[in-house]
Amino acid sequence: MENSIHQKSEQLATLISERLGIHTGNGFEAKLHKAGRALPRWARRDGKLIVEAIALETHPKLARTINRKPVDRAIKSLTVHLESIDPFKRRMGRFLDFLAVLVVISFAIFGAIVAIMVWRGLL
Repeated sequence: MENSIHQKSEQLATLISERLGIHTGNGFEAKLHKAGRALPRWARRDGKLIVEAIALETHPKLARTINRKPVDRAIKSLTVHLESIDPFKRRMGRFLDFLAVLVVISFAIFGAIVAIMVWRGLL
């Protein structure tokens, strides 16, 4: 049981914490739920498959019913995806998006002020 699904999911939970910056919640299921739309749809689906396998793994008789191949494939694909995420680039992208929104808003406000001044005949 050294390579159990639960242990692999804890490694995935650590990756979610490191790469996505999600530090709330204990365990893989809570972190996966908290990640939400930060993960693509296929990754959320794979995560759900892993969570279901973890639930079955705790029961001795039901653990034999787990189809390991899709679960291992889901763990591998999720691991590869999470390892490809660069936290610095992700933060920088969010910061640049925020700056772009500020610039658009400031141009809109400036345009509105100029339009009002022209309308009133001050310019």
